[in-house]
Amino acid sequence: MELAGLACAQTLATVYHKEIYPRVLVCCGPGNQGGDGLVAARHLGMFGYRPTVYMPKPGSKDIYKRLEKQCQNMDIPILPPSHDVAELRKALHNSDVILDAIFGFSFKSPIRQPFDDVLSLLNESRLPMVSVDIPSGWDVEKGNDLGVGLKPDVLISLTAPKLGVKDFMGRHFLGGRFVPKYLEDKYQLNLPQYPGSSQIVELASGNSPVQRF
Repeated sequence: MELAGLACAQTLATVYHKEIYPRVLVCCGPGNQGGDGLVAARHLGMFGYRPTVYMPKPGSKDIYKRLEKQCQNMDIPILPPSHDVAELRKALHNSDVILDAIFGFSFKSPIRQPFDDVLSLLNESRLPMVSVDIPSGWDVEKGNDLGVGLKPDVLISLTAPKLGVKDFMGRHFLGGRFVPKYLEDKYQLNLPQYPGSSQIVELASGNSPVQRF
């Protein structure tokens, strides 16, 4: 999770430089995806960004609470959880870019409250958006077939791209320089080479098709 969160932070920093996009709204779900977001928020703070964390529904696991505490120790603002999205509206007006870490690959429709209102507001904001692993609201295999998912400009897939993002047309990065060699060979992941000491590698850009593994 530490390396995944670092990869997410590096991706955002690569595309959205802090001189132009210093205020990052990090939206975290209650599961491991949200944990990645909390780690990314901490790294973004260390990179010189001004992250704010929004959790529609905080996670209950001990590791989640510890990651939340680490953000608090860095004086990263955390919005109070509420079914009323007024706080989110206010935060969006004071943000330059969104990091979407709400739902992961295990997401199944339908989208329940308060997440349905949250996704709608994030899309309506028209702010630049980076999604973690798979855009929130997308099915891991069918993609955004229901049309209710987020519409990010940038995607950071973790370990390997998921089938559901085959039609994603924005800038696409891969993070997951933590896959053991035996797993890479066993599942024939055909992973690319990561440049230097970076935790990320870009797969496609613009309207180019996503590279599949």
